[in-house]
Amino acid sequence: MKMNNNLRFDFIVNKENNTVNVEREFAANLELVWEAWTNPEILDQWWAPKPYRTETKSMDFREGGMWLYAMISPENVKHWCKNDYHKIVYQSMFSGLDAFCDENGAINKEMPRTLWTTGFNENGKTTLVTISARYESLADLEKVIELGFKEGFTMALENLDQYIEAQFKLRKQNKTGNKARVSSYLNFDGKTEKAFLFYKKVFKTEFLGKGIERFGDIPADAGHPPVADEIKKMVLHVELPITGNHILMGTDAPKEMGFTLTTGNNMHICIEPETREEAKRLFDELTVGGQISMPLADMFFGAYFGEFKDQFGINWMINYQNNDL
Repeated sequence: MKMNNNLRFDFIVNKENNTVNVEREFAANLELVWEAWTNPEILDQWWAPKPYRTETKSMDFREGGMWLYAMISPENVKHWCKNDYHKIVYQSMFSGLDAFCDENGAINKEMPRTLWTTGFNENGKTTLVTISARYESLADLEKVIELGFKEGFTMALENLDQYIEAQFKLRKQNKTGNKARVSSYLNFDGKTEKAFLFYKKVFKTEFLGKGIERFGDIPADAGHPPVADEIKKMVLHVELPITGNHILMGTDAPKEMGFTLTTGNNMHICIEPETREEAKRLFDELTVGGQISMPLADMFFGAYFGEFKDQFGINWMINYQNNDL
């Protein structure tokens, strides 16, 4: 499945009112896009421009609340930022004043502040996000532009889209029917191949599909920027049947793409039901008292997908893919 290259993306600098205006269309529904902008676990995966990554210390997403986070360099130097939320209209818009600060949220008054206003409009199968970033002076605006705001923000979004799309394309390729199955989905920080060769030896089974697929195997005509050289050999997707034909799936989550792995978030139980109705039932019942990180929704990569942690702290994925289509 190829990304829709006709999705709208406009980036306009208005020096008369010290504002950057961005319009970015996503091939996903409003619920999913809103979640991606307001859930700290998802924000941590894409907000920082490469090669930086984001790590949230705390988020209180309400009017008068604050998001306190760090932009972390490849050398693990933390640059702290905060966003004080001003106005929130659920699944419609939110605004907030961003600033550089220390780890406790004390503002660095020598650095520019950004007044963000972000709007969301659903149009059929796509959602348009309209962003206004206003600065106090022209000098502040020009400083942000020189730091590469446009390039960094664009790359972060494209890399996240690319990662998700390619991963689920390969899942569909390896699962050609609609028969239900359960798998364990494992994420590694570059050790997927070593781990799965070990599991393959222990369980004496063979990889499914094309075997180990790598980030460097992503087609050049997929409408995405080239994959960075340092991650081309990392594993994009692999599937291995183990005892009782249970499936282990695995992928590397490169820090170069903004992903952060910690013990506890690197393994999910992945359920692939036979029907859409069963997918919704399982999601609705398992999420009671839990924490949803990605609402169950139709994804641009063709799946009906959701991700969450249940009330007991166990990570789950629900993935229905109609392979008859």
